[in-house]
Amino acid sequence: MEAVETIIVGAGVVGLAIARALAMRGHEVVVLEAAEAIGTETSSRNSEVIHAGIYYAPGSLKARLCVKGRRQLVAYARDHNVPHRLSGKLIVATAREQEAALDTIVERAKVAGVCDLVRLSGAEAMAMEPALSCTAALLSPSTGIIDSHALMLALLGDAESHGAMLGLNTRVVSGRIASEDGACFVLETKDAASGERFTLAARHLVNAAGLGAQALALSLEGLHPSHVPPLFMARGSYFAVEGKPAFSRLVYPVPEPGGLGVHLTLDLQGNMRFGPDVEWIAHKDYHVNGARRTHFAREISRYWPALPEDALHATYCGIRPKLSGPGEPAADFAIHGSEVHGVDGLVNLFGIESPGLTASLAIAEEVALRLDERSP
Repeated sequence: MEAVETIIVGAGVVGLAIARALAMRGHEVVVLEAAEAIGTETSSRNSEVIHAGIYYAPGSLKARLCVKGRRQLVAYARDHNVPHRLSGKLIVATAREQEAALDTIVERAKVAGVCDLVRLSGAEAMAMEPALSCTAALLSPSTGIIDSHALMLALLGDAESHGAMLGLNTRVVSGRIASEDGACFVLETKDAASGERFTLAARHLVNAAGLGAQALALSLEGLHPSHVPPLFMARGSYFAVEGKPAFSRLVYPVPEPGGLGVHLTLDLQGNMRFGPDVEWIAHKDYHVNGARRTHFAREISRYWPALPEDALHATYCGIRPKLSGPGEPAADFAIHGSEVHGVDGLVNLFGIESPGLTASLAIAEEVALRLDERSP
């Protein structure tokens, strides 16, 4: 049985950020990833937006870690030459009755420490973006986009340069909380290519498995199931429009239940893509339902009336790991250390959806503080 100090399960952007943070603090780190590459699920199937931190409940982890993480992420991207652009975004009301929601966003943003939102009339917003149609808007100059894959490669490079190791195609099939040879956790893993099984022991275990976080936690013998929240999955599809972009900034409608609405983002090449929508699903399925095109066209035309007919084509979809279901208030991130479940050395991360990419470096610091008493 191989023994290491810290095992991180999941090589998405959050798992890699945690690996970097712990390795730089002197931890011996091994990252286990079931897929054949890093960041193949939630981390690469999203809008790649750098969020300002303006939507989230005051005092929540999402609000605090997004604002802190945005500053860290922009500085990190600049220092490590990760492609990004602070293009700004407009949050638009397309009917008078939606304008009160803009006021709520401004107040929440101020509480979170985001004070750079600019209230615009419909005419002012449409002067900035002539293709736009709205009655009022907010300008968020701190919002941008980032190359998520380049970011993950940079995080992995930092982690490995400080001694961290990555094991791809390595699925954790079971585990137990133990006390053997100084280890607190014993994991049984399976190599996806050969089928060979390995046993790994660790003093610290970080569960950053994303959509698989609940399943991993439930497989840990010795962790009471009451400490594992239910998983709800919301699939979000993306459609694109080819040709010269009609907008120079990101455009978001007011938020909708379960998400931020069918919004427009621009990738680093200037291509327009729209999404995600919200489809509640029971099983993981990355098939884009082409029938959603009608729904997308209806939602987009509220703020872009000149959307060309039949211009939308399906591209990809992602699945958000949520802790609240249809009709329920949006849940916060769940970062559970021993103060929640009573198991020293274990940190479970549940419900790390948007703004997890933006908050990844701040989430990593939060986990490190739970594991390393030497951290300030």
